Order: sequence, then C-alpha cells, then structure tokens
Amino acid sequence: MNRRAVSLMTITAIACTIATASHAADDQKDRIKTAVDHAMAPVIAHNGIRGMAVGIVDGDEHYVFNYGVASTETGKPVTNETLFELGSVSKTLTATLASYAQVRGYLSLSDPTSRFLPSLQNSPFGNVTLLNLGTHTPGGLPLQVPDNISNNEQLMQYFKAWQPAYAPGTHRTYANPSIGTLGLIAAKSMGQDFDGLMQGQLFPALGMKDTYIKVPAAKMPDYAQGYTKDGAPIRMAPGVLSSEAYGIKTTAADMNRFVEANMNLIRVNEKLQHAIANTHIGYFKAGPMTQDLIWEQYPYPVTLESLLSGNSPAMIFNATPVTEIKPPQEPQNNVWINKTGSTNGFGAYIAFIPQKRLGIVILANKNFPIDERVTAAYRILTSLENSEH
Repeated sequence: MNRRAVSLMTITAIACTIATASHAADDQKDRIKTAVDHAMAPVIAHNGIRGMAVGIVDGDEHYVFNYGVASTETGKPVTNETLFELGSVSKTLTATLASYAQVRGYLSLSDPTSRFLPSLQNSPFGNVTLLNLGTHTPGGLPLQVPDNISNNEQLMQYFKAWQPAYAPGTHRTYANPSIGTLGLIAAKSMGQDFDGLMQGQLFPALGMKDTYIKVPAAKMPDYAQGYTKDGAPIRMAPGVLSSEAYGIKTTAADMNRFVEANMNLIRVNEKLQHAIANTHIGYFKAGPMTQDLIWEQYPYPVTLESLLSGNSPAMIFNATPVTEIKPPQEPQNNVWINKTGSTNGFGAYIAFIPQKRLGIVILANKNFPIDERVTAAYRILTSLENSEH
C-alpha cells in the first residue's frame, strides 16, 4: 500500500473518530436538556416565571439552558449573557473572600470582631468571632439589617448596643448582618473596599467575567427585570451590607464556573483554591445539615426530604440549636453542598456533589418557592447520576 493511501486512511479514521465524539457530545447535551426541561417546565408554568437560566456541570462539560424572557416589556429572551440577582447565594462568594483573606494571612476566623472594629471592644458583639459570623452563630441577629440603619456608623452603634439572645456558637440564626459584617471585615483586613475587591480581584481570579455588584452601564441591557409575586417589575435597592449579603448579579455561565471551582474542576491560583476548599469545612450540626462557612452540606446520598427540611422556612426564620463539630470536619467529596438565594424579584439555587462531579445553578427573574427549586434540582442531578450508570 502506497504512502498516500495510508495517509488517506489515517485522515478518514480521524474524521470518523471526531464525528463519533461529536455525536456522543450532542447526545449527552440532549439527554441533559431533556432532564432539565422535564423538571423545570412545570415549575416555570406553575409560578408564572418570566425567565430562567439553568446551568449544569457534568464532569468536564458544562451547559446553560435558557427559558423565557429577561423582560416582558422588551420581550428580550434570556440568553447566556443575561444577568440575574443572586440574592443570598452572594454570601458564598463573600465567604470565599473571607477565606481567601485568611489564607493570605490578613485575618483568622478565630479573631473577634473587635480586632477589626475597635469601637466594639468590651461589647458582646465585639467578642463574637469571625467564624460565628460566617456560620450564623453569633447569638441571635435579625434576618435583615434594621430599617432605621442607613449607614455603617449607625450599624456600629447598633452592634455596640446589641445583646445576644443565646451564647455564641449554640444556635443558628440565619441573618444578613452576620455575613455582611464578615464581608465588611474581610475587605477592611485587606485595606480595600469590598465592592472593589470583589469586582477587581475575586471575580477575575475565578474567571467570572460577567459578574458584578454594580452593573456597568454597558451591561445594563443584559440585566434581567425582576418580578414580584403579583407581576410588578422590581430590582433590588442598595442598602447597608447589601453588597456583602445579597448584592451580586451574574450569569448562569459564570455560576457554572464558580461551581467548577468549588469542585476543583478548573484551575485557579493555589491560594484561592485552598480558600475555596476551606469554605467546605463543617463547623456545626444544625438539624439535618452541616453548616460550613455559609455553605450547607449533607452526607451523600441524601434524601429529598432531608434537603427540603434543611432548606425550609423554619431553618431561615427560626433559631436552630447547633452542635459544634470538634475538631471541624475536613472538606468531604461524598456530600451534597447547596445554597439558596432570593430578592424581591429573583430566585436562585446552587448545588453540587463533588464526588459525582455534578452541579446545578438555577436563576430566575421571580422569587419562587424554595422547595420547588430544591426538588427540581434534586430530580435533575439524580437523573443525571442514574443515567451515567
């Protein structure tokens, strides 16, 4: 056989291999889209959701599936560039910044808040540790910053007069002031502004190119319109600690990347990867779940009932007794890790299973029931896991 014939055979074999791989990739995407469509279509219809983006991480592959419109007024469809409000999912990125500050030696989670907020020395809040702030265990804070507080000076006066309802580390009380203050302190420890650190350092280090606290003018056309339960248009208004607690706007594609970083599937700098891993350390047992640094985790396999219990209104609005884990539980792979987030006009959910290299991001421009988010995500991820066997 002459050399030319051999070359043609080789080229043909390579082309067939590429075509087969491409066909397999298309089949995988179709399989995932079918699972997402089946789970999300009834949720969208039942809640009158105008627009949604669902991100899926499946091993080395990632996908975004878009539904509906970003705005009913303009009729612009949801695309891979559409920005959604994350609500409290923002807290996971704030926790990442605080963990990064610790890895770089700017702070320790065992530090009391008074180390960075000296006006709080000799006060109960001044003795609360940064770890308490990041695990919702300082002793009983309200869910929101009180309405009569309009600046950081007033916030410090509030903290100075604060009296705990519980001993720190004994009860979980989900609260924006907790993580918000941790974000404030993390930025202060690094000598910079929180918004500037997040947009100038953390987001770029994670490769999140379309993630903002303050959406630039050029990206405003991509900012989805949020809708209340009655269908009125709304977007979040800035307030004290809003950036730190619930202020991030981003795309499903960027959140896929954050999920990948949390499962160590992409390359980020070594210190940042260490910091991300540290946000998965388990510090307290709270009901059915383990409280990490903002993240909430469950041993895997997990039942849907456990996830619904751990993400229930009772866990958000009521004080839950906790048991400290001594020593803290090192990051695990065989766990389901998740976080919910809501604003008045948006609903979000993020979950991933490191051992299975599976993750999901749900972003909608309407605040819809958390149990429906969790149930849909559970059905999708378990469907994908089962289909791979």
